[in-house]
Order: sequence, then C-alpha cells, then structure tokens
Amino acid sequence: MKKYTFRKEERLCNKTFIDGLFHKGSSFVLYPFRIIFVKPELPLQEGESKVQVLISVPKRRIKKASDRNLIKRRIREAYRLQKAELLSTFFEQVNQPVYFAIQYLPNEILEFDIISEKLADALLKLCSEYTGLYLGEID
Repeated sequence: MKKYTFRKEERLCNKTFIDGLFHKGSSFVLYPFRIIFVKPELPLQEGESKVQVLISVPKRRIKKASDRNLIKRRIREAYRLQKAELLSTFFEQVNQPVYFAIQYLPNEILEFDIISEKLADALLKLCSEYTGLYLGEID
C-alpha cells in the first residue's frame, strides 16, 4: 500500500531558496495555477527531499484568510495524493532536485475535483518543462 504523505522536508521554507526561486526561476501558467520552478544551485543537505514545494494563495485575489486557508488545504491535499505517481518517480529517475511554487490565480474558490484535475496537468507539464530546460531534451 502506498503512503501518501506530505512531510516538512518536502515543503520549501528557507527564505533564501524562496527568493532564488522567484528571482531566477522559470514559470508557466496552466490555469488556475502559475508554476514557478528552479533547479537548486547548491547540493541538497542530508534529509532534504529532491522535490520541495511552496503553495501560495495571494491576499490580493482572495481577501478572507479562511478562504485562502481552504484553498491551500485543497491544493495540499491534491498534491499529496498525486505527487508519488506524477513527480517523485520522474525526479528519482533523472536524479535531479527541483524547487517549485504553486500560485493560485482565480478570484473565486474552486471545487476540490477541479483543483485536483488541473494540478495533475500542471505537474505533468512541470516534468516536461524541467526536462526541456535543464536536461536538454524537448518534449
């Protein structure tokens, strides 16, 4: 049985890495998300995950904190259920780390099913964009 977890080591928390992600990272938009990703310059520390993610819901678009938290919970849950089959296997095979951010774009609260479906598409596109940019292959 697979374990669907989302541990602290998989979350991007370091302010320096977050600044580097937003200043040097590449991005694409696959509505309702903007995905920003970068290959870390420094080697991974012991205990760090190869894939680290930051989830962001802008206050400018969703005013109420309770609504922002609801959306973040839905995105985290969708990511937790899909990361093993879509992301982790790819980055283990290529043996490369990645930091990425998921930014929520709409002004309204979307249902979990829509978020989950669109996040799966975004994660697949992340793999192909990463391959094209850092591994030299074009899909």
